[in-house]
Amino acid sequence: MRVALLTPDFDPSYGWARYAFDLAHALIDQDISVTVLTQRGADSTPTDITSQPVLPRLVPPPRGFLLRSLASLGDVRRALTGCDIVHVVAEPYTPLAALAAGSRPLIVTAHGTYVPQTAQRRIVGRLYRRAYRWAHLIAVSDYTAAQVRAALPDANLTVIRNGVHVARFQQDVPAPAKRGPIVLASGGIKARKGTHVLIAALAQVREHVPDVQLVITGRQDDAAYLAQVRQQITDLGLSGSVHLPGQIPETDLLGWYRHADVFALPSLNVGGKFEGFGLVFLEASASGLPVIGTTGSGIEEAVVADKTGLLVPQHDVDALADAITRVLTDDPLRERLGRAGQKHARQQDWSVVAAQVRRVYEQILA
Repeated sequence: MRVALLTPDFDPSYGWARYAFDLAHALIDQDISVTVLTQRGADSTPTDITSQPVLPRLVPPPRGFLLRSLASLGDVRRALTGCDIVHVVAEPYTPLAALAAGSRPLIVTAHGTYVPQTAQRRIVGRLYRRAYRWAHLIAVSDYTAAQVRAALPDANLTVIRNGVHVARFQQDVPAPAKRGPIVLASGGIKARKGTHVLIAALAQVREHVPDVQLVITGRQDDAAYLAQVRQQITDLGLSGSVHLPGQIPETDLLGWYRHADVFALPSLNVGGKFEGFGLVFLEASASGLPVIGTTGSGIEEAVVADKTGLLVPQHDVDALADAITRVLTDDPLRERLGRAGQKHARQQDWSVVAAQVRRVYEQILA
């Protein structure tokens, strides 16, 4: 069996690309051949997997993306030669994949907001709906599946939650420079990630844990929001307590995961966008970190409430501050949540998840 994965990039630096990177290597371990189709000019290409940079650029998204997709149709069809299944990792490529796949089965992973939103658009929605209905959808959480079914009641859908390479997050890596208890957040600086809520909560946490430090890693693409966050840090007198290193090397990120004290990310549902699963919580759990997230999204399936971490309402600064303070000042609780988190993460190792994906492939081919 040869599977083609369609993804903008093939590296572990952000959502779509990380999912493709991890899934591809886990499928190979399942004795499945993989071809990766990436966008032209992709930042990185695999050295151990067949790769073809034939897709239109998606990150950052250009104007007229669908028209660019149609212009790529011939190249994509040729790149799919010899493939048995076409698996779209980045949902915007679905119409292109549906046209290029021909009679081959089409799989689309629904990570969160994109499928339900595009299915309801006025102009291009019909094209997306037709492609989604022809495909078999894999939703990364029950929450995401419910949102997809609300927009596409007749969708052919299977829920397979995100996976994590547990061993990767348990490596012995050097500790970063620490000047106090560390609250870690990763996934970038975005309003939907609740960065402003987390910073406001930190100001309250400092009243109980004066030397607490907050490290927020990941992309900083929204310049206006980043400026707002920097001003908030200054206004709250947190310049020496909040660190925004942006995207950092893999070893450095693993170091923070391994040596921080708690992971907190108060994601928000904003403008119809939501957290489809919250892979970063699973990564933090694999590292042995207690985790703190918000209710009302797929995070509730990545965090087992009061077992691997704590859940608080969205937008609730006081509840978030209380949860962080509680974990930082209660050593037995912190250790218990961390141990349970590692056990939970092992149940979601990519070896387990890839076997579930393989079964979907086999059922469709049969």
